[in-house]
Formats: sequence, C-alpha cells, structure tokens
Amino acid sequence: MSETNAAQEKKPLAWRERLYEIIFEADTPAGKTFDVLLLIAILLSILVIMLESVKSYDLHFGKEFTIAEWFFTILFTIEYAARILCARRPLRYVFSFYGVVDLLSILPTYLIFLDSDEIQRLGVIRALRLLRAFRIFKLGHMLSGAAELRAAIWATRSKITVFLATVVIAVVIEGAALNLIEGSDNPGFSSIPQSMYWAIVTMTTVGYGDVTPVTPLGKCFAAVIMILGYSLIIVPTGIVTAELSHIYSSEKLGGSHLTTQVCPECMREGHDPDATFCKFCGSRL
Repeated sequence: MSETNAAQEKKPLAWRERLYEIIFEADTPAGKTFDVLLLIAILLSILVIMLESVKSYDLHFGKEFTIAEWFFTILFTIEYAARILCARRPLRYVFSFYGVVDLLSILPTYLIFLDSDEIQRLGVIRALRLLRAFRIFKLGHMLSGAAELRAAIWATRSKITVFLATVVIAVVIEGAALNLIEGSDNPGFSSIPQSMYWAIVTMTTVGYGDVTPVTPLGKCFAAVIMILGYSLIIVPTGIVTAELSHIYSSEKLGGSHLTTQVCPECMREGHDPDATFCKFCGSRL
C-alpha cells in the first residue's frame, strides 16, 4: 500500500493542475517567471496608455500605440481565459477581487467599438494588477501589514463613525452660519450646500481659494473652522495608530506571520505558515 501511495505521489500533475500552479502560484521557478513577465507586460501596457494620452506622441505614433494596445489586450484575454480554465472553481475566481480587476483591465479596449477612443484609457485600471507583486516577490511582511491595517480600521469603525458624524454636524452648522452671514454679499455662499462645500474644503485644510468670506464675522467663523479642522484631523490617526499598536503587540507575542499561498477553492491569500486548511473556507491547502 505504501509503495502504491509513493507511486501516486510521484505521479506527475495533470495539465490543469500544472497550469494552476504556474498561473496562481509563485513558489515554483515557472510560476515566478510567469508572474514576473506578466508584471512587465502590465507595466508596458500602462506606459502605452499614458503615452497615448499625450497628443504629440499620439499624432506621430498613433498606429503603433493601437497595435501595442491590442497586443496587450489579446495577451491579457488569453491569460484571463487560462485562469478561468485552470481554476478549480471558476466562478470563485471570476467574482473575486483579482478576477474582477482582470476582467475590467481588458474590457476598455473591446468597448472601443461602442464608444469613443477615450474609453480605452480606462485600461489604466490594470495598474491594480500590480498588487500581485506582493505575492510574487514574497513580500509577506507587507501583506501582514495590510492585514493589520485592515483589522485596525475595522476594529475602530464605531469610533471613526462617531468622528465622521461630528465632522458632518460641524460642517452643516458652519455652512448654515456662513450662508446666513455671507449669503447676501457673497455669491459663493448663496446656499447652504455651497457653503458646506467651502466648510469641507476649509476644514480639511485643502483651501482651494475659489470661495472666501469677505465680512469680518465670516472671517472669524473661517478662523474657527480652520482651527477645528487642525484639531480634528489628528483624531482618526490617533485612533487607528493606537489600535495598530495593540494588534502589533498581539501579533508579536503570538509570532503570527502570513504566507502568500493561494487557496484553490476560494482564491484567497493570507494563511499562516503552518496552516493545512484555508482559514476562510476550510478547504485543504
């Protein structure tokens, strides 16, 4: 029986499993080579779209840009089809984050037949595919950092909600006050929504300068909301930082680090090094 099991273990992978290993995993030389070449193709395709938006370049190299864009689109279409073909559960991949991004990255070029050429520039969304670099180059510590940040934001969601509610209330009050003070003399504050726009721009310290109060009382209110903006801007930072510190301390004590292994069932990453089963769907890794 043991010899039979050993023979089965030595049996070469089926072509579908081998293709999955190359496309979805970066642990093997073939898989890493595929992913690196894919990243290079994504970078080059984005460069083509960017250069095509420059009128002088498009005027002289428009035909070359079109050929290059169609080449990359067909290449990514073949890759997308191969991912669906080799995935154990194709619909899981199609509706996953990367599956949606992969689809959206090739649609703009095909939609050129339905709309103007400008829609083709939406292909820059394929820049999101560069996120795979974290998995390809074994940047597991960055994946862990992203998971910690996501956990910290989720853990502090109630506090952040209270903070945002406070900001909204302050903006409404300031908008109504400036509309009352400046509305008759300043067209920039002719309505409460327009005054709220000014309050948001001022509170966030952006300060476009397209709308400014002119009356002394209006300037006093502007000074108040500027100071309030500086006071409030540090609140969410402190909340999230404190939670991050707590999570980091817990992770450090527990010694938990995430890997970049992809679950073949749910297509999700971020498993523990000693995990045998997926933490998200329970399937064997």
